[in-house]
Amino acid sequence: MACRLADSIFHFTVPQERAVSSRRFALRNTPGQYHLTWGSLIQRGCGFHPSLFHKKKIRSLQAVVLPVQPPLIDEVERRKQLCESYGFTQIGEPLPETVTLKDVLDTLPKKVFEIDDVKAWKSVLISVTSYALGIFMISNAPWYLLPLAWAWTGTAVTGFFVIGHDCAHKSFSRNKLLEDIVGTLAFLPLVYPYEPWRFKHDKHHARTNMLEGDTAWHPVWREEVDSSPALRKAIILGYGPLRPWMSIAHWLMWHFDLKKFRPHEVKQVKISLACVFAFIAIGWPLIVYKTGIMGWIKFWLMPWLGYHFWMSTFTMVHHTAPHIPFKYRDEWNAAQSQLGGTVHCKYPRWIEILCHDINVHIPHHISPRIPSYNLRSAHQSLQENWGKYLNEAFWNWRLMKTIMTTCHVYNKEKNYVAFDDIAPEESLPIAFLRKVMPDYA
Repeated sequence: MACRLADSIFHFTVPQERAVSSRRFALRNTPGQYHLTWGSLIQRGCGFHPSLFHKKKIRSLQAVVLPVQPPLIDEVERRKQLCESYGFTQIGEPLPETVTLKDVLDTLPKKVFEIDDVKAWKSVLISVTSYALGIFMISNAPWYLLPLAWAWTGTAVTGFFVIGHDCAHKSFSRNKLLEDIVGTLAFLPLVYPYEPWRFKHDKHHARTNMLEGDTAWHPVWREEVDSSPALRKAIILGYGPLRPWMSIAHWLMWHFDLKKFRPHEVKQVKISLACVFAFIAIGWPLIVYKTGIMGWIKFWLMPWLGYHFWMSTFTMVHHTAPHIPFKYRDEWNAAQSQLGGTVHCKYPRWIEILCHDINVHIPHHISPRIPSYNLRSAHQSLQENWGKYLNEAFWNWRLMKTIMTTCHVYNKEKNYVAFDDIAPEESLPIAFLRKVMPDYA
């Protein structure tokens, strides 16, 4: 084996099969080739020995080193395998720690922040028209077509939520009073209090994927699983088969308790709660009076459950995957969480239209001030400037199966541990999902 000395760097060309161990050299390796700097010799205390050099001007030495085995698979290939395993189309590279959220924000064109009143009210027209069509279908569909009518109407009423969502982020209108009125009215058919949701949702954006800070989806704590058998069974059901409707529990727990809000927020919270209770007190009896209890189930409850399916699905798909970590405040990085910790997921186009592109979610987390009708152009800009860092997927069975059967209990090293790794005897709902859910991507 020959070694040439040039510019204070040794370059070794090694036949791997004959290598033996040497612990005195610090090496940077590729298969069969090694580099050794003078600095590493000095740091290791290696002196110069006369026999090290040949007497000729072209100096050479004989050395034997042990080649370090290269990784079994490179990082690009590993991410491709994770994509296949999790149901993603792309798993982004880790964002460098030196990149800030402002760096990302500065690359977005200014036009994506512009409010367009015509486009804003066009979204209202789409939601009102599609919801009215849904009510018409429920009224006239035979019983065996009702599930299709409910699916359409539940998706349409999700558009109401997205309109209120834009209002809460001050991206619907330049008139802020009008935004609060439209937001409150848009949330009423969902029995969702607008101001309480707005206050909590702002924290979700400020602390996305932060442990003990994010007010949206959050990994289960091990202490909760171990606390009591009854709670453990409820959590396993909630984060397993019932996960597409877990937003109902979130709705109840976070938005009706005045103790969860700061003193200066309570007045606005009370106004929103009064509006919701007024809708319940007037709207529900009116529906029952006109159509009976079954009419209330057909025209309100079933579309409402359809809305919560999308509310839960969008939220968990946006921020939940085995490779996306939740971190404590001292480790948390805004740019990494908002750009690399948010997922862009494509759905059938009719769903994206009725839900006003809420699935185009990464730019919304870079800046919540981007109106929903500008999210696509903002995402295109992010793809051009930061594309290799983005997580992207098509909505598919494997993606949902991965989330519902794997992403359960917080673990610092693995991000998540599945319930059946902790409590296998009580995780029959998870085993059931693994068995019955298709693995199609």
